[in-house]
Amino acid sequence: MNNKAILICGTLLGAALVGAVSATAVVKLHSDNSTPAPQQPATEALALHATAPHNHFASYTKEKYPDLTYAAENAVKAVVNIEVITTVKGNPSFDPFLQFFGIPQGYGAPSTREAKAGGSGVLITSDGYIVTNNHVVENATRVKVKLNDGRSMEATVVGTDPTTDVALLKVEGEGLPFLTFGSSDELRLGEWVLAIGSPFDLQSTITAGIVSAKARNLGAIPSQYSIESFIQTDAAVNPGNSGGALVNTAGELVGINTLIQSQTGSYIGYSFAVPSSIVSKVVVDLKEYGVVQRALLGIQYQEINGDFVEARGEELGISEIGGAWVAEVTPGGAAEAAGIRKGDIILAIDGKTIDSSARLSEIIAGRRPGEKVKISVKREGKVKPFEVTLRNKAGKTEPVSKEEAALLTSLGGDLADIDSRTARTLGIRGGVKVVAVREGGFLAKARVRPGFVITHINEVAVESAADVERVLASGKAGDHITSIDGIYPSTGRAASYSLVE
Repeated sequence: MNNKAILICGTLLGAALVGAVSATAVVKLHSDNSTPAPQQPATEALALHATAPHNHFASYTKEKYPDLTYAAENAVKAVVNIEVITTVKGNPSFDPFLQFFGIPQGYGAPSTREAKAGGSGVLITSDGYIVTNNHVVENATRVKVKLNDGRSMEATVVGTDPTTDVALLKVEGEGLPFLTFGSSDELRLGEWVLAIGSPFDLQSTITAGIVSAKARNLGAIPSQYSIESFIQTDAAVNPGNSGGALVNTAGELVGINTLIQSQTGSYIGYSFAVPSSIVSKVVVDLKEYGVVQRALLGIQYQEINGDFVEARGEELGISEIGGAWVAEVTPGGAAEAAGIRKGDIILAIDGKTIDSSARLSEIIAGRRPGEKVKISVKREGKVKPFEVTLRNKAGKTEPVSKEEAALLTSLGGDLADIDSRTARTLGIRGGVKVVAVREGGFLAKARVRPGFVITHINEVAVESAADVERVLASGKAGDHITSIDGIYPSTGRAASYSLVE
């Protein structure tokens, strides 16, 4: 059986539930009586090991092992337990008495009930800002937070970002214990880290492990624009740890624990965290704008690894692994404007080597539209420098307001460009296929079915998913969506949808 990536979903009515995949501060927390233990140089430790007696107990000295007590005792104060209350709709009530008089089943309004789930979060400011996972608070009607000292508070959801699975909450308070962000970029393989959270509702649980890998892309976040560059550790993480802290030995926040890879739904050796390089940027955006300012390079690319070289190396004249091959350049995008072309190989961004697709995504995710990045590109055997001004989905460099972002998600579905053959068959220049419909969006309310090819939104033509983003974000479709036109490929039938209240 193949391993399956699974989100850590906390608890529901006391039972653990596991759902299927779904400016850096430098001040450190200090306790009154504890200070970090001095770390022994690696060379000295190795020398000691080489000359030590073979007896295991005789060779043990405290100085040869990392002291995790400082990080644990201080960081645990800033990790909170989160209880989420959601309203769940049930089927309309059934009354046998009404049925006796010939009234059909399901007569009446749908019933509702409250459901409880849980997770973890991390205080990142003394006035009550808390970072957690989006999937912990998604669809919440109420959020309650329990601090390490036992206090309980109501929390407000400031903003969420499904593409990184990060959310920001706020509780009212002053002088609260908090963690500062450390650098996930500086984490080294084999470095000790701690995972802190509330697995199975066991608040303030601390586990230790090492950094097993960096920049992991698992395809676990279901979003067209998902950004995955997880830190992999072997610290034990279980349902309820979601949104909790991953800290280094200095007690700095280097990641937010998000998911596990397991065949059972419980920890079996691997856990994954969103790196602080992504989290810190998302948090600032949510605080300042209410929505994440997502920068795009404007390309489609493939990681040049062994499989790529074997499959396409001879065809493309690529014999060495490393970098990202530019498969497509988005018209009107940042890369095209800078002169980057299809077939180029991106070697580095701002001096950081691109050794995986996840690494490229992580670097760009830490930037905002309007910012400039320096990209080293290999073209026809020569390395050339390019300066690229990043843009957003709508091709703009200005910040996107919360209202504009709401329009971008108001369709409520997953879209994909149709190929040229389908366009020719349907007799259209282009369009966007509805791959999936999500509850609450325009598509669901208008009763649009998956498979439908959108050609117009509010009578404005769209030929690609990028067009949809531009039309909505630029305001060309008005203040809200009122109509969608298109074709069902299976029948060739044209259809126009308007909002059904």
